Amino acid sequence: MWRLNTVRHKAGRQGSSLEEFKSKRREHEKVLRQARKDRRLVSKRLLLNEDDEDAERSMDTNSGDQVVDLFRKLQHSGQEREVHLKALSKALRNPSAQITFIKLENSMHLLVGHLSGSNAQCRLQAAQCLHELSHSHHPNVAPACLPATPYLLTYLSGQSTKFTELCLYTLGNLCPDCDVVREKLLAQGITPALANCIENQRHNLAVVEAVGFTLSQLLQAKDAAEKIIPMILASGLPPHLLSVLTPDPQFGLAPAIECAWCLHYLTCSNVDNGTLLAHGALSVCSSLLVSLGGAVAKGNKEEGLELLVWPLLRCVGNLLSSGPMDDLSTQLGDIRLLAALCALAQAYLQTQPALARESAWVLNNLTADSNAFCSALLVLNLVPGLIQLLPFSQGINTMVLRVLGNIAHKKKEYCVQLAQAGLLPALCATLRMADLEMVTLSMEVLFMLVAGSPQVAEEFVKQGGTLLLEAIQYNGEGEMRLRATHLLEHHLASHRTVDHIPSQ
Repeated sequence: MWRLNTVRHKAGRQGSSLEEFKSKRREHEKVLRQARKDRRLVSKRLLLNEDDEDAERSMDTNSGDQVVDLFRKLQHSGQEREVHLKALSKALRNPSAQITFIKLENSMHLLVGHLSGSNAQCRLQAAQCLHELSHSHHPNVAPACLPATPYLLTYLSGQSTKFTELCLYTLGNLCPDCDVVREKLLAQGITPALANCIENQRHNLAVVEAVGFTLSQLLQAKDAAEKIIPMILASGLPPHLLSVLTPDPQFGLAPAIECAWCLHYLTCSNVDNGTLLAHGALSVCSSLLVSLGGAVAKGNKEEGLELLVWPLLRCVGNLLSSGPMDDLSTQLGDIRLLAALCALAQAYLQTQPALARESAWVLNNLTADSNAFCSALLVLNLVPGLIQLLPFSQGINTMVLRVLGNIAHKKKEYCVQLAQAGLLPALCATLRMADLEMVTLSMEVLFMLVAGSPQVAEEFVKQGGTLLLEAIQYNGEGEMRLRATHLLEHHLASHRTVDHIPSQ
């Protein structure tokens, strides 16, 4: 019964065990999605004025006194208010000065007064002050800025690109720090405000990038799946995010990267991936991966390209687990996606091994329920390249073995082709590894190969594989020992030759 209960791929051909195999795979993918969801990438962005020569954060110990002095001047000054506000924004770069300012009575009321006033330059400088405050990590600063958020949201519909960007990044900085602030922003309508902003400014990529940043900050909230993502999906934002994914050669990758991460947070939540699929998310993301993989295969690795590849891989991988492959195949385009994924895995193997693992993970999701993609890997001669990845750790080799197991599971003829591609000597190497998961997976794949083809079993014996299994049989523990014994006694015994000369 070991064969039926523990060899996932092969057991899938035996009636109800197919459901057990699928259930285990779904659980495995659930863990992966949860891990990706938990890897939060919350950050803060600081915009500096173009005419500001001092790009460093000021650490002047007198900034607190300066803030008090500027606050008093702003309470009484007339024509010099713009100058004082500009000086205040610089002083507020000091963390201690930020705390000093919010503790001053009516300080935020003063800033909001200038933010909502008729003087455009004072509005801009007041917004700059709020932006400096939003960059603070002190827990009391973000709630103190709440009186200004309705105006920041209102100005998202303005015509000034610089001012709109400033408001967006300020809101994005305020989002992750405090549940109260986030809930207030949601109640004040930040979701429709972002949707309207990206729709009206879709040709202004600097603003689109800022919208993507702010939205990604919202989507990383712990309660996003319950409170935020349903609102985002219903807001009309997803089509706009998808439309930005193709990088603009003149502007660069940044807007596409921000929007791709937003889509990743949406897909990994699994709240309603059907909506994203209906908008063509799988088609757009997979097509872009084909283009990027093709460019990388030719040696064209633009700096920062991996920051776009990463969320695209996760989007495709998560969407592939959203439904039956038959329903999704129409969005996957042609088989060039397989070649692109293999190219990405090999290109980033040394510099970004985690990205190589992500590429193999998407390959696993593609091949798990698709005979067509398994066949294409063989036809396109991509298997030898995958086999070359088996010596690499950090989860790369285990994911590649799952892909090869998916292929072996589909047809007996595929087992022969895998052996012809050089898988048997590679398995002999992985069976020697100290990684118990690798050894276990290797025996699972080996089981499918030898059970599916006597020719493969005979070749494995010729390559000395039985000695490796005997070593596991005598030195291994528990289930591994049982697996080795089962392989030796039930699938390799008839192919074994005498390994020693009997004593005379």
